[in-house]
Amino acid sequence: MTASATAPVTSVRPSAASSPAPRARRKRGRRLGRWLIAIAVLAIALLVGAMVGPAGLTARSVLLELVDALPFVQVDSGLTSQQRAILWQIRLPRVTLGALVGATLAISGASYQGVFRNPLADPYLLGVSAGAGLGATIALTQGGSIGNVGVPVFAFLGGLLAVGATYALGSTVGGGHSSTVIVLAGVAVAAFFSAIQTFVQQRFDDSLQAVYSWLLGRLSTNGWSDIWMILPYVLFSWVVLLLYRRTLDVLAVGDVETASLGIDPARVRLILVLTSTLGTTAAVSVSGLIGFVGIIVPHAVRLIFGASHRILLPLSMIFGAAFLVLTDVAARSLMAPAELPIGVVTAIVGAPFFLVVLRRGRVSS
Repeated sequence: MTASATAPVTSVRPSAASSPAPRARRKRGRRLGRWLIAIAVLAIALLVGAMVGPAGLTARSVLLELVDALPFVQVDSGLTSQQRAILWQIRLPRVTLGALVGATLAISGASYQGVFRNPLADPYLLGVSAGAGLGATIALTQGGSIGNVGVPVFAFLGGLLAVGATYALGSTVGGGHSSTVIVLAGVAVAAFFSAIQTFVQQRFDDSLQAVYSWLLGRLSTNGWSDIWMILPYVLFSWVVLLLYRRTLDVLAVGDVETASLGIDPARVRLILVLTSTLGTTAAVSVSGLIGFVGIIVPHAVRLIFGASHRILLPLSMIFGAAFLVLTDVAARSLMAPAELPIGVVTAIVGAPFFLVVLRRGRVSS
């Protein structure tokens, strides 16, 4: 008998459950599953947003009307000419604007949190919204000479000035190392800009209604014009932020490690802050100040799907869009036929959520 015939079998064949191929398939399946869930949630939110209201639109009629709009397809949706006008000139522009604004605020909030390494960072706490509010207030109080055309430009300049002041003040006081100091600097800058805004409002009290309507947030539109106006800016900000999603993961490790890979952390931060501010101010210039979206959505996505910015940024966009469309439905429905400002609804939902995040952060620290 040979030695090979009597030797015990020591090698163990890897089970199918632990081999690399099934693990890779399961990983791809989970990745596909979360994208399908996100797209399904957004599709349902858009459909609900287009349906809900006194016009009596049904899900079937809305879907058939959308199918009828496709080239080379003709179906009868059963809608009257009045219902068709309401759908195409009021409901669809409104849900589209809500989706654009929600996606932009959510991805900007996630980017700010990655840049400043602070889970509480969002356009409100960094002073961007207050700066945009001051810029928009100045434009609105000037009437016809500047008018609605100047609101986005002034909002962007105000937001950019505020976030620049926050970053400069936080870096000077905190030595550029404390994200908590940067957030506190943002609170101080926001208070300062809000004070100036109040002063401007008192000087031009004939424009108070327009200013307050803008400050409380609204998604009412006059058709598709607002969407075409902000679309180039929000698309640009989405593309740039998504291109830097892997760099944000590297930035989270530390500046020294980031520099060792040949990446300039200061330059990356500047690009991301400017881009996030551009998207945020473009969104709020037509929707007004809508708070807490930049905190609620990224934290919920991070909690469910993980903290990697490769996943966090695109999923925050999708869920942010769905969240704001559904919030707008609530704002339209809770006191119908009256309509609540959407900023009030997001504040009611977001304030308790913010306290939970604050408590979790304190416990972690």
